[in-house]
Amino acid sequence: MRLVWRDPDSGRVLTWVPQLFARYTDGGALLADCPAMASPATGRGERAAAVLEAACAAVGFAYRRLVPPDKTVAANVRWLAGYRHPRHRDAGGLEQGVLAAFTAPRPLMAGAAAAGEVLTALPVAYHALWSGRLTADLTRPLGEHTLVSASRPDPAEDDAEQEREREQHTR
Repeated sequence: MRLVWRDPDSGRVLTWVPQLFARYTDGGALLADCPAMASPATGRGERAAAVLEAACAAVGFAYRRLVPPDKTVAANVRWLAGYRHPRHRDAGGLEQGVLAAFTAPRPLMAGAAAAGEVLTALPVAYHALWSGRLTADLTRPLGEHTLVSASRPDPAEDDAEQEREREQHTR
C-alpha cells in the first residue's frame, strides 16, 4: 500500500509506504510504521505519520508507529528468519527428535546433538524457534548455550501452520 497526497505548503506530491498492514478477526485494520530507530519521527516521517493517522481515521483503520525491537532481539530474529522456509521443518527426518530433545529446557547445542547429527538438527531447531514450536530468550544473543525448550502451541495453530507450509511448498 502506498499513500499519496499533496503537501498543502509546497504543493508537491508526497508518498509514504507503511511497513505493516494487519486485519483483525473482527474485520478492523491496523496500519503501522516500523522505524529502524526508537527516536521520535522528524521531518518527512512526522508529516507522513500525521497524514497516515488522519487517513486511517477517515476509513476506520488504526494507525501506530511501533517501537523497534532491541538490537539483540532484531539480530536473533533476522538469524531465525533464515530458517523460516518449510524445507527446514523436518530436514533429515529430525523434526520429532529435535522437539523431543527440548521437552525439558537444555542448551541449544546439547539438544541438537541429542536429536542427531548437529549440522542437520540445528536448521530444524532454528525453524522450530522461528515458528514458535520451541522457545528461547531472544533478548540474549542466540548461541550454543542458549536454553531452549518446547512451547505448548495451540494444536489448531500448529495444524494451520502445517497447512500453510504445505501450500507454500507446493508453489
